[in-house]
Amino acid sequence: MNMSLNEIESTSKKAARGAGYSWGLAEEAGKAVRWLCGRDIDGCAALAALLNEVDAEELLDWSPQEIGGEWRARKETLCPLCAGAVLSDHAEALQTADVCFNAVTQPVLMVPFAAMVAQQNDLTVRLVWSDVEATTDGDNVDLTGAPPERATQVTVSSGGSVRTPNLRRSRGEPAPEVWRALN
Repeated sequence: MNMSLNEIESTSKKAARGAGYSWGLAEEAGKAVRWLCGRDIDGCAALAALLNEVDAEELLDWSPQEIGGEWRARKETLCPLCAGAVLSDHAEALQTADVCFNAVTQPVLMVPFAAMVAQQNDLTVRLVWSDVEATTDGDNVDLTGAPPERATQVTVSSGGSVRTPNLRRSRGEPAPEVWRALN
């Protein structure tokens, strides 16, 4: 399927709202998926998998809490949208230290939030999890490795460089079953 980035953003926002996210986080989900798809990363599949996992769950249990310098969920797994919002709120911490998030599902959904931090603070932000590294200057991203569905830890730091930026796209191509799931 070939969809405009506007369609992807709108559908992602509605899907997140339908899964129980607040209007604000649903809007952030739509923007995050659009940002990823615009950089040739399958944000639609990541969001569909996340929403399937959190549907009918208490989102507070998936939200980050700082415990001993690391961010963890109340129960087991962190939501990348909630973790991304926390990253945005604590962007100044990147000036002095790395920020670590434990047990994140669909960690690739955190990359657009790191891009926003990079753009607002005029720096480069690097995320590392498993054998994946994403470096963004706010506009471009250099993603190495295939993003896994889960990460035991995502470390976010300032620095690095965008050496080989992902291709830019004006349209996304979600798989038909993913598009059905979002709808």
